[in-house]
Amino acid sequence: MNNGYVTRASLDKQPHEVAAMFDDVAAKYDRTNDVLSLGQARAWRRAVAEAVDAQAGRRVLDLGAGTGTSSLPFLEAGADVVPCDFSIGMLAEGKKRHPELALTAGDATRLPFADDSFDAVTISFALRNVQDTEAALREMYRVTKPGGKVVICEFSTPTWTPFRTVYTEYLMRALPPVATAVSSNPDAYVYLAESIRAWPDQPALAAKLQQAGWSKVAWRNLTGGIVALHRGFKI
Repeated sequence: MNNGYVTRASLDKQPHEVAAMFDDVAAKYDRTNDVLSLGQARAWRRAVAEAVDAQAGRRVLDLGAGTGTSSLPFLEAGADVVPCDFSIGMLAEGKKRHPELALTAGDATRLPFADDSFDAVTISFALRNVQDTEAALREMYRVTKPGGKVVICEFSTPTWTPFRTVYTEYLMRALPPVATAVSSNPDAYVYLAESIRAWPDQPALAAKLQQAGWSKVAWRNLTGGIVALHRGFKI
């Protein structure tokens, strides 16, 4: 907090703190992500689009959509995509860049949609920032049609132990200085590094999905497990 203004959230993830933090980084968020991920962010987005497999006539909910960048592949595929985020600053920035998107304000733990509304629900690098992960997974399940799927792309645990050690050092030592150079709010990226370290590994997140009702849960590691792509189906 700086002079009473929230610059970063804490790991208890109070919604107003998380929203204020993302409001503050909205303008440079996409560019900063490309730099900090060493260019991998775009490849991860392509993997999500392939897993969702959006098609014309299908309805896709893109949660934590921020500025809407993640929603563009679904729109280009001809799907009816609803980008949803609870950071008004991110949505406002997205509206300036992508006026064609139906950007919607919403809380992942209390989604403003009817039961069985979407053929697919996806969330990329945002579930980690929700205060109640289990509630969000249940809400995603509620709004998905029977036969529909969920696709979650999130930072995870590298599978090779020596690399895992190097990666942890990068998060806590290299990431904040790099963020200082390219971000409007480097403090926010200290929180992001801490939240990645505290996040469940691949099997633990899969278990949470199953507990929320999802079936045929599986995951695929990307970039050596830095990121994992989880999916599940509503039977």
